[in-house]
Amino acid sequence: MVGGSGGLYGLPTSFPLSGNSPVAASFRTGLPLWLSPAELAQYGVTAPPGSPGAEPWDGAGTLPSDVSLGVLPLGGDAKRLGCLVVMDKAPDAFDADRRHLLELHADQVSAGLEAVAARVMARTERRSLLGPGLDTLRGGAFTLMLSTGRIDADAQVLELFGIAPEHFDRRVETLLECTAPDDVPALMSIVEPGRLPAPGQQVSIRIRRPNGELRWLSLRCRVLVDAAGTPERMLGVVADASYLRPSADEVSLVQQLSAALAGATTIRDVGQVVVSTLRMPLGADRVAVAELEADRFVVSVLDPPEPEAWPAAWRSEWRSEWPDAACHSMPTLESVLRAGHVALWPPGAALEPDLVGIGPGGLAVLPLPCEGRIVGVCLVGWDEEHRFGPEERSLLTATAGLVGQALVRAHALDAGHELATMLQRSLLPRKLPTLPGGVAVARYLPATMGLEVGGDWYDVIPLSDGHIALVIGDVEGHSAGAATIMGQMRTAIRAYAVEGHPPDVVVSHANRLLLGMETDLFATCCYVDLDMEEGIAWFVRAGHLPPLLRFPDGSTEELSVEGGPPLGVAAEGEFPLTEVGLAPGTVLVLLTDGLAESATLHLDDGIRRVRELLAGADPADAGQLADQLLGETKRRDDDVAVLVLRYDGMRVRPTRAHWAVWRLPDAVMHARRFTARKLRSWKVAEELDVALLVVSELVTNAIAHTQGEVRLDLTLAADRLRIGVNDASPRAPVKPTSVDWESTGGRGLLLVEAMSASWGSVPLSGGKQVWSEITLQPGEQLDATGEPAVADGRREGEEVP
Repeated sequence: MVGGSGGLYGLPTSFPLSGNSPVAASFRTGLPLWLSPAELAQYGVTAPPGSPGAEPWDGAGTLPSDVSLGVLPLGGDAKRLGCLVVMDKAPDAFDADRRHLLELHADQVSAGLEAVAARVMARTERRSLLGPGLDTLRGGAFTLMLSTGRIDADAQVLELFGIAPEHFDRRVETLLECTAPDDVPALMSIVEPGRLPAPGQQVSIRIRRPNGELRWLSLRCRVLVDAAGTPERMLGVVADASYLRPSADEVSLVQQLSAALAGATTIRDVGQVVVSTLRMPLGADRVAVAELEADRFVVSVLDPPEPEAWPAAWRSEWRSEWPDAACHSMPTLESVLRAGHVALWPPGAALEPDLVGIGPGGLAVLPLPCEGRIVGVCLVGWDEEHRFGPEERSLLTATAGLVGQALVRAHALDAGHELATMLQRSLLPRKLPTLPGGVAVARYLPATMGLEVGGDWYDVIPLSDGHIALVIGDVEGHSAGAATIMGQMRTAIRAYAVEGHPPDVVVSHANRLLLGMETDLFATCCYVDLDMEEGIAWFVRAGHLPPLLRFPDGSTEELSVEGGPPLGVAAEGEFPLTEVGLAPGTVLVLLTDGLAESATLHLDDGIRRVRELLAGADPADAGQLADQLLGETKRRDDDVAVLVLRYDGMRVRPTRAHWAVWRLPDAVMHARRFTARKLRSWKVAEELDVALLVVSELVTNAIAHTQGEVRLDLTLAADRLRIGVNDASPRAPVKPTSVDWESTGGRGLLLVEAMSASWGSVPLSGGKQVWSEITLQPGEQLDATGEPAVADGRREGEEVP
């Protein structure tokens, strides 16, 4: 008995569990009893009142004739804690509203008893749970009319909120003004349209009393509907919940978790932080973090990571990188998420196997809220018997809110990162071309600060006559604007290079283009035109870092390349050419300043470090060499781009010949004679007629349809003969869609297409080139020494043994 020594109204101080009292009956059945004076007088009587066999229940004294009795069991089916006994001197004391309020108050008392019991067990104290331990469970009741917002609260509610009865205006806003701002959304969520509080749902709030004291309160409520099913009024009870106040250790742990989550940028990072922060302090055996997407839990972290440590439903989904499980397969978990509050199950709780297997000794389910919705769930399980104390309750509740917000923030960061990655990948080359006589690899790392997208770019551009262009550049800043300018500059430089402009002209055109754009950004650039046959490179540098060379003997050098101003600075800037010869085995490295310079690294020291890494790397694997140059720096203030070319030299150099076609009546004949002489000298006989036909048609078209100079180029490389005719017209040839018998022209390109393995047209500076490639027979291919070889690899004229 609470509040006295017992004996009030003749009730005994204890009740046998097997007795015939209303208290024992309610405890055994788990159902509340509401007895009027007449029902109470008849309860437990085995004979009519006044007869010799009539006995009161469990030795109760004579009860007043006008007393009503209410008995409500405390605790759930898993563990019954006791009973709440309410007596009132009124014939009809327990109407429907009062029964609802007393049931809510019984839930409050149960929660308080569990908290006090856990605290007593934690302190190894041996004392009764009754008496002073329940002083904080004193609570009050209120009724809220949902249509008007008017509230009737008893004196105990007003005392808990620190409001004098004479100053209470019956407005619910008056109570909300005392609530901590962070707790108002949770408090208001229970009266959202279309949402009814779940049975047994408790909301823990903090209120600020007039003296500045921060007090913890617990709220339980029930919404009553009218005959049409429309919510009409809310009944609720409020009680002191100081047992929820976090301890110093809990505050430290929450602060540690909050600091760690602030640095988590991905969904998986959030899960790892939760595991590393909670598992050891709680002594848990399993921790799972999952997002809620539609009707599935998308798991981000399962710890321990071994599939055998988890139930079958979770293990079966382990086949994917991000395992998931259906919500409907675990209805208990689904109902907890709908309620939106931390749920704790002791050992032996009646749960579905997929949940019992996670925590046979105890299971905590933390719905992760954010912005008024549940975004995920965290499950913490124990193998050995685990009893939940009030400290853990408050810790897990605080943890759930922090993790939910971190998940939403990580989602936004993931979306931004994905957008930045897609933008960067679309602006940079998907892959570098395969080069004859060399290997080119590139690496790009965005800055880890900001949008993670920047203005660094690289490119490898195949050109005509065995040349390639290597480009690396850096637009000022690392933002979406810098990335946009970078994409435009890369496209422009590639277009100028393919047109056949010299390196200095390419860079000069790019400079004028950037000046004409509506931007204040500038760019640096290093452009290299490399003849893969001869190993001669022409460098143009526009405000960029100088290239680095690694020679075959392992020594390195920072090339002294005369430079011009950055692009977009001076309209009349000059960009001089520097010629350098490369021996086979030489490694050329182009880099941006993000690799060699930072807030803590001077540029000269950075270049020296890169050269040391370059000297110690193995050039046999160009990709591994590029990775070694990047190092292991995970935090970058600027973008990093590296372009590495290992020049091997060409074992078989293409054979080339050129002929300037004069505009004479017999120009085609002279072009055919030149072609025949060259092909015979190159020992190309089988495809001679085909080549002469293609030359005739291409030269005829150039003379007939263009003005200016016409040039014939012949290139013999390995198993292919390339025929190119250059003219001064930028207009590409158009193949006729159909040719009838009466047409006098239009068949030339159809013949070229039929005779060639491939053909096409490419723009050049001041014109175009129409080209055709013809596959040679095996006997006309060149071997490693440049001599014609037959199909089995023997030289022409060599006898068969």
